[in-house]
Amino acid sequence: MFGIKYYKADSSTYVIASANGKMRRKGSGLSFFYNTAVTSIAQIPINALEAPFIFSLQTADFQAVKVQGQITFQIIEPQKAAQTLNFNVKDSDASYVSDDPLKLNDRVVRSVQTLVQGEIQRTKLRDALQLNQELVSFMRKTLLESPILSNLGVSVIDIAISAITPTPETSRALEAHARENILKEADDAIYSRRKFAVEQERTIKDAELQTELEVQQKEQEIAESRLDNERNLLREEALTTQERIQAEVDAQTQRKRLVELNAQNKQLESDAEAYAIQSRMKAFKELPVENLKAMSLANMAPDQLIAMAFDTLAQNADKIGELNIGPDLFSQISKKVRK
Repeated sequence: MFGIKYYKADSSTYVIASANGKMRRKGSGLSFFYNTAVTSIAQIPINALEAPFIFSLQTADFQAVKVQGQITFQIIEPQKAAQTLNFNVKDSDASYVSDDPLKLNDRVVRSVQTLVQGEIQRTKLRDALQLNQELVSFMRKTLLESPILSNLGVSVIDIAISAITPTPETSRALEAHARENILKEADDAIYSRRKFAVEQERTIKDAELQTELEVQQKEQEIAESRLDNERNLLREEALTTQERIQAEVDAQTQRKRLVELNAQNKQLESDAEAYAIQSRMKAFKELPVENLKAMSLANMAPDQLIAMAFDTLAQNADKIGELNIGPDLFSQISKKVRK
């Protein structure tokens, strides 16, 4: 009535009411009456806004990729946003009089696209597919200092990259290549395990051979030591035998000398005895026969004297006329002979 209306905004809407080109009211969650003929109302959302995006880009090696994500932002300077974009609403239904508010998301997304495109175009496909976290960190830092968003009064709250994907053909090729790499790594792992097992077996074999070699060396040393001991024993036995033979030779030499001395002594004794006999015989030759007989008779026994007497009688039998010998004499002689 009379062009007077009531306006009420919620707490997530910043309101700027102007009349005749002058700002009358501003703030969030305002409610007031206004004159529709002279008053214009701009309502700027100050809650967090989300803008999803999908970019079809090209990498440095001319491969097509899609970057999918979402940016969350908020208008922190509503007056600056109202000066850049038209946020005025209609009196009839409180709808925006222009599509500028709808373009806010596009402007923010285009700022993101410019940064993402610059990074993707400098990166090759394989590296670009793994660029999620680096790209997020880069955009957070850059968008905070972006003059475009600053002129819009917008501040980025969060940004996320959910996927960076190649075309289906490239994806299948990469999957095949990755599968081949995985199979190759599996083969390499099997080869490494086999190689390690072979090396371990070779190490064990080397240790066994080394042990056998050391055992053989010890056995050889023992055999050489045994041979040395036997050689020393044989040498000592030879020396002992030689010493025994030498002792026997010495003994035989001494015995030979003894025999020679005995022979010489016996020779001397024989010579002395022969000389004595010769001297006696010479002396006997020079003595008269009667003296020799007297000497011999002096040393004879009675029976020997009788025998000599009979011998003399026999020699002079022709001179003896008659001789009587009694039996008593013969019995006496025979008794002595029996004794």
